[in-house]
Order: sequence, then C-alpha cells, then structure tokens
Amino acid sequence: MLLSRFPRARLCHSPTPLEPMENLTRLLGGPRLFVKRDDCTGLATGGNKTRKLDFLMGEALQQGADCVVTQGAVQSNHARQTAAAAAKLGLACHILLERRVPDAAGDYETTGNVFLDRLYGAEVSFHPTGGDMNQLAREKADALRAAGKRPYFIPGGGSNWVGALGYVSCAHEIVHQAEQMGLAIDSIVVATGSTGTQAGLVAGLEGVNSGIDVIGISVRQKKEPQEAAVHKLASETAGRIGVSGEIARARIVADDGYVGPGYGRPTPEMIEAIGLTARHEGILLDPVYSGKGMAGLIGLIRAGRFDKGQNVVFLHTGGSAALFAYQEILLPAA
Repeated sequence: MLLSRFPRARLCHSPTPLEPMENLTRLLGGPRLFVKRDDCTGLATGGNKTRKLDFLMGEALQQGADCVVTQGAVQSNHARQTAAAAAKLGLACHILLERRVPDAAGDYETTGNVFLDRLYGAEVSFHPTGGDMNQLAREKADALRAAGKRPYFIPGGGSNWVGALGYVSCAHEIVHQAEQMGLAIDSIVVATGSTGTQAGLVAGLEGVNSGIDVIGISVRQKKEPQEAAVHKLASETAGRIGVSGEIARARIVADDGYVGPGYGRPTPEMIEAIGLTARHEGILLDPVYSGKGMAGLIGLIRAGRFDKGQNVVFLHTGGSAALFAYQEILLPAA
C-alpha cells in the first residue's frame, strides 16, 4: 500500500497538528476531544482539498496539462485551493460555480472564496443550480482541448479515487501521530459532502486495520445516497491501493441530521458550533462544511453517542475564508 507510486505535486504542509480540545471537552462534558488541523495544510489558507490536489495535480503534471477545469458551489473551498494550486504550478484554471444557495447576501458572489478564486487568477463563471456540473465542466474541458489546450478535468470536491488518495495518506498520518502520543482513537468525525475525504479516510484506516470508526456528518445529501456514494468511492480507492478484502457497508456512516434546509444554508446548530469553537478553542470553522460537521459532533455528544472515556477526533476540513460571505448571520452570535 505504498502511495509513493502515485505522482504528487507536494502542495501540502504535513503532518498537520493533532491536538486536544480541552475547553470544548470540559464544556460539553462528553468524550475527550481532539482536532486534526487540516485547516493548516498551507495552500490558500489551508483545507482538506489540498491533500487531494497533491495527487490530482501530480497526475495533471504527469499528463502534461497546461490548464485545469473544475466545479463547485459559489463559496467552494475546493475551487479556492484548486485556483491556488494552479497558480503555484503555472497552470491556467477554469472554475464553474453553481448557485446552490438561494437568497444569499448581496456580496455572496464577490467575497470570501470567490474573491480569492479571482485573486489567484482563475477564470470564474456562474451557473444555475440543478444541472450536471461535472458534465458542464467536462464540456468546458472539451472546448479547451478543441482550442489546442491540454486541460485536466477535476471533479467537484476533487472526489475521485485519485483525490481520495490524499485522505488515505491522512489516515496513515493520524494513526502514526496517535501512536506517538499514546492515544487510542475511538472515532473520527468529519463533514462529508462530495465523499472523497470520508472515503479516503475509511480506505486508509481499513487498510491498516486501525479499528477506528469514521462518522460523516452530511452537509448535502440524505443518509442513504451519501453512504452509498462514500462506500462506492472507498471501495474503489481501497482496490487501487491494494487493500485486501471488501470494505463492509456497515463501516460507512453518514448522519444527515445537520444538513438543515440545504447545502450552504445556515442552521442554528451550525451558528452555535462556529461560535463555541471560536470562543472556547480559538479555532475558526466554516459555515458550509466544518461548521455543520462540528454541529454534528456536538449533537452526537449531547445525545449520548459517546462514552466519557472515549477519544474522538474532529477532522477540521478548513474553509474559514467562507465566513466573510456569512457575516450578517454569524456576527450576532459571536
């Protein structure tokens, strides 16, 4: 299961810290809480997509690409990090953004991640919700190819088996750090959307027989389709890295109780989670992914999901740049 046989662009600052959240542990009175700081991956203010882009951009360079094409929601963390990676590697970047959040603030399409997309030099276009965004991005890549360019297509969230390798690597990193700390991790909780982060974690942890549970907090889909999508990608990724045996369907867990009215749309639980984490740990979450992920962790603790003696790691997927697009909602709670 050597990842060295896959090309990498080496964009990620790693290992990222694995550290206790002592204040939230005391406040919530639940299990011992730790945070895996993948908001500290370095590229474009950090975030989980950097690990995926290590492998995706590695493959793009290996194939001789001169530009990349990807898609996401308007305040996409993936788009921001892809734009920065392309700038660093000397590639042009084309980003298609889907308008998934109705009735957003007036500056929603100019601030936060969108501002950074443009600052990094990406070409940005906006599209109505409901279409097949990956297909639109492929068509953009086809048009660039017809014009003599050498595009490399990256699916939304960087979530294919190549991107998921980034979280196989992270799983190995977490296990190594836990061993060094003498820490027996019972569960990892992470926001799950385009599936690559959770799928890669599961494949990597199962590959080393860690026994660590991964609990995804869905930010978009219902439980059943989200779990099915994660299982499919985790199984494919496991096969690519030579994991023996199948990944049991029961190992894939996605809690859909914290999506609220939809992707990127605020919930009281998310607002509370961002406020508590900022005020008690000095850590910034984002409104779309990590805020809802932390809301899920807090909700599970309050529901008695974990024993007090257990060790639970929250995987921080980054995204604080998106906070600026949600100021009117978050400031009253700060």
